Amino acid sequence: MARVVRFVDEEGMIQERFLDLVHVRDTLSTNLKTSLWKQLLHYQFDVSKIRGQGYDGASNMRGKWNGLQALVLEECPYAYYVHCFAHRLQLALVCASREVIPVHQFFTYLVDIVNVVCASSKRHDELQKAKASEVEKLLELGEINSGKGQNQLGTLRRAGDTRWGSHYNSVCSLIKMFDATRVVLAGIIDDVAHTTFAQRGDADGAWRNMQSFEFVFILHLIEKVMGKTEILSQALQSKSQDILNAMELVSATKITLNNYRNDGWDSLIKEVTLFCNKHIIEVPDMKAPFTSTRYRARKNDLQFTFEHYYRVDLFISTLDKQIHELNSRFTIELLSLSSSLVSKVINVDQICLLVEKFYPEDFTDQEITGLRRQLELFNVELSKNIRLSSVSTLSDLCKTLVKTNKREEYALVDRVVRLILTLPVSTATTERGFSAMKIFKNRLRNKMADEYLTNSLVIYIEKEIDNKFDSEDIIDEFKNLKGRRAEL
Repeated sequence: MARVVRFVDEEGMIQERFLDLVHVRDTLSTNLKTSLWKQLLHYQFDVSKIRGQGYDGASNMRGKWNGLQALVLEECPYAYYVHCFAHRLQLALVCASREVIPVHQFFTYLVDIVNVVCASSKRHDELQKAKASEVEKLLELGEINSGKGQNQLGTLRRAGDTRWGSHYNSVCSLIKMFDATRVVLAGIIDDVAHTTFAQRGDADGAWRNMQSFEFVFILHLIEKVMGKTEILSQALQSKSQDILNAMELVSATKITLNNYRNDGWDSLIKEVTLFCNKHIIEVPDMKAPFTSTRYRARKNDLQFTFEHYYRVDLFISTLDKQIHELNSRFTIELLSLSSSLVSKVINVDQICLLVEKFYPEDFTDQEITGLRRQLELFNVELSKNIRLSSVSTLSDLCKTLVKTNKREEYALVDRVVRLILTLPVSTATTERGFSAMKIFKNRLRNKMADEYLTNSLVIYIEKEIDNKFDSEDIIDEFKNLKGRRAEL
């Protein structure tokens, strides 16, 4: 179990520090809580001061009654749990892809194509060779330009189960390597001497899917939709991300997706049609009555057109599912109340309600009255002070209060800001800890003890702190621990 501490320092900077890595016998919430409390008390943390906790969406972590977050809330009733925003986004994307059947099947086909083409180094070489031939031909026709860093060959990317962003990379790589992939699949089908019936059958199924207009349509639709969420996905994995800025990015992403839903159909169908014509894929007549080629005849066949099917049942349905999931998974009352802190005019009543409802332990009745006066004065200064009015995020506001020496004047406002900034946005720092562990605990060094592994990880992950120490001072301190036979 990796543990990371999040706090706001004296300069108003958000800090996330890797604390340690602890071996646990099982993942029962009670045992995790016991281990967590033991270590926090060992480091002399005041657990009553915990104001936020963040984990992934596993039931033993987020369970409302017996999850780790519920057990922590019993001890610290104001340690509000935030389900990792990066995991929320991933679940929203997964749900949208699973509930539209053709999109769900598309990802199954995509995995099959990558598995067939990248099954061996020989096929990978054939893919590179096919792409090189394609680039050479396009250069001769003058359709692409040559230059440093351009026309790199690349390869098909596999999608990972735990990172939905990898699906976006997989989709983009197939669009780029579309023709080369078909060449490799056709080669496997025709190579009777060196392939089995099963291999040729898999290749034939993958090739037929790639020849389908529906597959190409969904390929480009998913590339557009996931491209619009990729910026949000990357931002949510930042260490210094504040939770209100994350919510603003979510809101902007929903608006972008909604705009694309309303205005993006014409550009998408035009792009897909050009792609199909270029790669000799049959394009159906959009005005013709729809007939399903994947299912048995249905009662509602011939009652609507191909355009209705692709526009309503695929394009609009996929985007509606995506927007609905973002709305349902990213609605948090605590954040809604605190959103006015970074607006041009702060809603004083809303912030006071926030403090009374969520942070009664951190403010007395007298301080709440003082907070109201400070907010009223702060609203006036916002319109006159350029440095304060130009603030766009909550973390910038906290840093600006320190830099402009306004922190003492608006001490209660600063306290509210720091409490909200303490709420974790994602578990990306924890995930990086596990990624770093793979560097140390490899096959050749698999016998290292847990304490040595943890100490090594802390030094590796927290490089900026480690670089502040002088190696000579460390040697002198080690030397002074006890007498040595040899001079250090």
